[in-house]
Amino acid sequence: MLSDIAIAQAHQMKPIADIAAKVDLGADEILQYGHHKAKVPLEVVKARPDRAAKLVLVTGCSPTAAGEGKSTTSVGLADALTLRGRNPVLCIREASLGPVFGIKGGAAGGGYSQVVPMEDINLHFTGDFHAITSAHALLSAMLDNHLFRPNSTALDHRRITWGRAVDMNDRALRKVIVGLGGPFGGIPREENFMITAASEVMAIFCLARDLADLEQRLGNIIIGYTRTREPVRCRDIGAHTAMAILMRDAVHPNLVQTLGGTPAFIHGGPFANIAHGCNSLIATRAGLKLGDIVVTEAGFGADLGAEKFFDIKCRLGGLSPDAVAIVATIRALKMNGGASKDSLANEDLGALERGLENLYGHAENVARFGVPAVVAVNRFATDTEAEVATVLEGCAARGFRAVEADPHGGGGEGCTGLADAVWELANSGEADFRPLYPDHLPLKDKVETVATSIYGASGVDFQPGVTAELERLESFGLADAPVCIAKTQYSFSDDPALLGRPRGFRITVREVTPSAGAGFVVVKTGSIMTMPGLAAKPAALAMSLSEDGVIDGLM
Repeated sequence: MLSDIAIAQAHQMKPIADIAAKVDLGADEILQYGHHKAKVPLEVVKARPDRAAKLVLVTGCSPTAAGEGKSTTSVGLADALTLRGRNPVLCIREASLGPVFGIKGGAAGGGYSQVVPMEDINLHFTGDFHAITSAHALLSAMLDNHLFRPNSTALDHRRITWGRAVDMNDRALRKVIVGLGGPFGGIPREENFMITAASEVMAIFCLARDLADLEQRLGNIIIGYTRTREPVRCRDIGAHTAMAILMRDAVHPNLVQTLGGTPAFIHGGPFANIAHGCNSLIATRAGLKLGDIVVTEAGFGADLGAEKFFDIKCRLGGLSPDAVAIVATIRALKMNGGASKDSLANEDLGALERGLENLYGHAENVARFGVPAVVAVNRFATDTEAEVATVLEGCAARGFRAVEADPHGGGGEGCTGLADAVWELANSGEADFRPLYPDHLPLKDKVETVATSIYGASGVDFQPGVTAELERLESFGLADAPVCIAKTQYSFSDDPALLGRPRGFRITVREVTPSAGAGFVVVKTGSIMTMPGLAAKPAALAMSLSEDGVIDGLM
């Protein structure tokens, strides 16, 4: 069996101008980055008239070490829609270097359902992540310079909320001391790094409508507080315009292709466990103007990515989704039912039936938003017919439509049944989208609503000071903002060990921070961290580079 990278390297890509032509973009309307990548200028997209395109979200059950193949299914679904002549556009996130060299791998799909050029997409691509990291670093540098020079805003160095960012898993940077080196080294203070995918600059990038909106949102960032606890914003130290300049080219969405020749926008890359988990609003809107159906993806399970897609991206971006595909694998369901990873090749109907409760929970959660859904059973070679029948029959008994799909081995051909089901749902008129909670609900109540309605918690425990901080944030103009809950991706709870569909647990909120530029409030639960660490055997150890520059081992 060929590896993912071998399949991608063997594929003959079409010139990117040919891919652009599929959505009626001329060669003079794209900015080419070599032969197989391009950016589509915002002014080109804005000039296109609106069309009645359908919006489809791909989400999943709770992830496990066995893998679910959500990105792979997204690509396979888009290619199947191409085979059916539906004029689709794929919109997914860019890869962070942290997971690429860590353990999770890249973000280009797998097998015969990939976006290409795979190596470029999983590495530096068109430089968007670097621009975002640089803009974040510029604000950090200007903040410290503002403290060192005459502090005209009265910013209290003990109440700085803006940290630093780097696009790599580096646990040693979670807590650092900056400002050492004597009188000219700045003010010594404790500092923290986060991964770029968790940066508010990334969130702003993915929720901005255009360059002007980006600059305004950057100016709204709260970087810290005065001694009297008044917020100091990015615009107060004059950093927002220079940050926007660094991101001027990055805001144009990136156009590439799938193995099946489907146009794909890959733009922005926030994680869903510690951020809002969706590709850029700019790219999604571009897809809706250029295609007849847009397939997009939200990170991790529906309790994280889908909830944030609905409650944050759709709410703030004015989107109204038409259908959802919920990806599940029998391997992951068996793990959620108590099976060990090394036993997944063996038929285990008992573990599968127990694990199905996890899938049912995610399907019920999607229904709360008024969007019709189909379960995509992503088949692996080790799945038995009895196991597949158990999932299909179990879903039918609960009133959930389910179909088999084989995106990894079959590409678009392996997902035509899924494509037909999605197209039917998207055009059924059943969608009646509604966010989970109204804007005017107090922030504390919003957290409790998500925890009890989506996670299934019996309640929420707010650690000392959190409730008061939520009330302060409301007074700073964030009363109507949605909440972005940072939580482990492995469980409905905030304990990664509680698999399946746990009951009777409580969610612990330990900290809340404003993302005033992005327009939401970050709520940190359990032991979730914004800077991951590398695994004992990081993926970087398995990579190799030939003398002529050919990469192997890149997932």
